[in-house]
Amino acid sequence: MERRSFLFAAAAGSAALASAALYRRWHEIAPTVHAPGRELGHYLRDRASVPPPTQVIETDIAIAGAGIAGLTAAWQLRRDGHAGCVVIDGPEPFGNAAGGSAGELAYPTGAHYLPVPSRECAHVREILADLGILQRDAHGDKPYYDERYLLHAPEERVLVGGRWHEGIVPRAGVPPAELAEHDRFFAEVARLRAQRGADGRRVFALPSSASSLDPAWLALDGITLRDWFQQNGYRSPTLYWYLDYCCRDDYGATAATVSAWAGLHYFCARGGEAANAGPGAWLTWPGGLQPLASALAERSGARRLGGAAVSIREVDGKVELLCCALEGGKPRSYLVRARKAICAMPLFVASRIVENIAAYGFTPQHLPTTAPWLVANFVLRGFPAELPEAPLCWDNVVHRPEGGANLGYVVSTHQDIRVTPPERTVFTTYAALSHLEPLAGRRWLQSAPPQELLALAAGDLHAAYGSAIDRQVERVDITLRAHAMAIPRPGFRANAGLAALRAHDGPILFAHADLSGFSVFEEASWWGVQAARRALA
Repeated sequence: MERRSFLFAAAAGSAALASAALYRRWHEIAPTVHAPGRELGHYLRDRASVPPPTQVIETDIAIAGAGIAGLTAAWQLRRDGHAGCVVIDGPEPFGNAAGGSAGELAYPTGAHYLPVPSRECAHVREILADLGILQRDAHGDKPYYDERYLLHAPEERVLVGGRWHEGIVPRAGVPPAELAEHDRFFAEVARLRAQRGADGRRVFALPSSASSLDPAWLALDGITLRDWFQQNGYRSPTLYWYLDYCCRDDYGATAATVSAWAGLHYFCARGGEAANAGPGAWLTWPGGLQPLASALAERSGARRLGGAAVSIREVDGKVELLCCALEGGKPRSYLVRARKAICAMPLFVASRIVENIAAYGFTPQHLPTTAPWLVANFVLRGFPAELPEAPLCWDNVVHRPEGGANLGYVVSTHQDIRVTPPERTVFTTYAALSHLEPLAGRRWLQSAPPQELLALAAGDLHAAYGSAIDRQVERVDITLRAHAMAIPRPGFRANAGLAALRAHDGPILFAHADLSGFSVFEEASWWGVQAARRALA
């Protein structure tokens, strides 16, 4: 084993080592590894290698980036009567909402669900209503949703000590004093959901820009969630594990890293209800959010162009976007000229390609730290044998007191299980390299051989099923997301650079979840809507 491999295995803990040992007994399965945007991104580090443009495209509004923010901007433009905008896809169409397929089976390679939106998230409800997903009472307390997309029970379970239990919070065998802390925490969450600041706003809202600016509550952004946990007298290891798991799952970082404001926002900001589902319902598709993104793109009617913007600059009151695409490994460039341009890409990219972005109030010191992730899709012949305690759920989590990288697995065919279990299925595993510093995690993703990536990706499957599952694996597709999402560290709410880009109005506009400081559909789509409205103002 190479030194870098040994160091990672030691950092990942015994689970990864066990997975590596099990992997050696696998059938000859060579995983396919995808690193979206890596080839084009690395090529574009040297702008001098971009050839002169062979085509000039004139348009009124250009959108650079076909993630949720960019697609929502295009959708909003069409909704407001503006037809004919141009969307430049970027290195990966749909970004973190992308998915893949294996024959008739679809699976996510990024985000895999959307919580039912609250009334505050009117923009999300309007999107879902326009796409036919929300079917009645779009602005009521409890809208009616298409049953096909509401997550069916059983929803989630956790493996503790070799036994499955319903829900994700470990409770079986937990001492009464710890359970009392669990109850105290969730009672506090219920209180904070209704809490309002001195300005009358809810303390935790979605979109986050609607949250209270009361300094007394913003003080939570000055400490980590672990600090808050300790300062409020919590000691329960199982409760802390749960909070830490939620931070790693939503933000790609531990509770000792994430702002207490962001950590509590995860629990307190949502609360949407549905007429035909229980509280806290989720919307999901076999392909994750890709069907939703595809529907947004189609509904927008925008013209989409392949490739990515490598330079965005203002010229004589307009915007020029130099774009480059690799075709057969060879670069081709074209120029887009627009009255307005919406820069809907991650800020670590925008900071490199928007000419003189410092003039808009944003400098390198304002860049959010980004978390590296690994998503792996295991295509299986049938379903592995389950332990008797709790049935297979959509979301399946392994309790590892020591933390680590693995975040469990979701079942892409879950919505079909109640009717007739399919002959083949896909289990999607997620891993956030939060046990490493982000740069070290990215370097490991880039250098690790496929077998090491597979060993990490399979960790929770082997914990749940042992080596028996190996015989059912047909193929494995691994997606590496070196900059999966922004990490909301303490102080992110006071980031002056993000505030400047949020407020900026001019030929170049900005729209991305990074403007909020963390990556969720509700935030990305909000900034897409705002940018579209400014573009037409």
